[in-house]
Amino acid sequence: MCTCRRRAVLDRHGLVAHARQRHRYRAEGTALSQALSPNDLWCADFKGEFKLGDGRYCYPLTVTDQASRYLLACEAFESTKEVGVFEAFRRLFAEYGLPSAIRSDNGLPFANPNGLYNLSKLSVWWLRLGIALERIRPGHPQENGRHERMHLTLKKEATRPPGRNILQQQARFDAFVSEFNTERPHEALAMKVPLDLYTPSARRYNWLPEIDYPFHDRDALVTHCGRICIYRKTINISTVLAGQKLGIKESTTAFGSSASCTMISDISTSSRGPCKPSATRSARGCHPCGRCVLLPMSPGWTRKNWWARRDSNPQPSGYEPPALTIELQARRQHGCRVRRNGSPERVSL
Repeated sequence: MCTCRRRAVLDRHGLVAHARQRHRYRAEGTALSQALSPNDLWCADFKGEFKLGDGRYCYPLTVTDQASRYLLACEAFESTKEVGVFEAFRRLFAEYGLPSAIRSDNGLPFANPNGLYNLSKLSVWWLRLGIALERIRPGHPQENGRHERMHLTLKKEATRPPGRNILQQQARFDAFVSEFNTERPHEALAMKVPLDLYTPSARRYNWLPEIDYPFHDRDALVTHCGRICIYRKTINISTVLAGQKLGIKESTTAFGSSASCTMISDISTSSRGPCKPSATRSARGCHPCGRCVLLPMSPGWTRKNWWARRDSNPQPSGYEPPALTIELQARRQHGCRVRRNGSPERVSL
């Protein structure tokens, strides 16, 4: 019998170990709203790149208000990297306030096809600011038709012919924004200009608010490599949440007290090994957490934090610690020695 046939027979009887299939989230559109007043919905997109006179490519970032057709920004970038996009939206939020929602496509940097729920660092930042996300379906640009129609006018009047360099092209974009908002009437606006209808948002931009989890036991910070390290376990989350704080809730299992993140338990992968410093480029910045050896019968608590227990996990009424915990507390108070096998000597209280 050949090797492939033997493998097929073993696989039919469930004797072949397969690699774990990683679940990937396909880009899908969300429910789209209809803006009735200014700042109800902003539309953002990157117009198609074009070559400048010096041979470099220009990637225009455009942001409009859907209700008033007001062109908020038209920035010339040399790439679609999120660093410049962050700064552009930071200036917009400081000048015009925060919108209720932002509509975009599923491309970078607005979304990440490999990220958690297709989130990117930019969209996570928007969510933390209280801005709802709206995404069109892949291959359906007509769902953002007003914005795409503006792109057609921008292409005809500001990119043909293109500028010699990025600075000259940005000057053309600035002149187009001024003309589009103050001089060009729109038939859908009863022949008014967008400046006549647009007003800044009442929601002011005051940096990022603090995250609070009132119904969780403790907080955990996502490391630079996109995971949380807790109770000698590493839980992989996503690099788009690096630096964010997650809420952790304690749950009771058959083996004692343990910790689980209720928000991400169904989409994360856990490993029982300790968090070790990684040399890979994508995981730099993750380093071992300061933990102690776990108690033998309490896999969710270390000797250090079991004695102190001054965290956000209150003891229930009528709670009595196990005998092993009493022994360890007595050993700590009276300086009793510990046997070579790790178990403490029994102390009479």
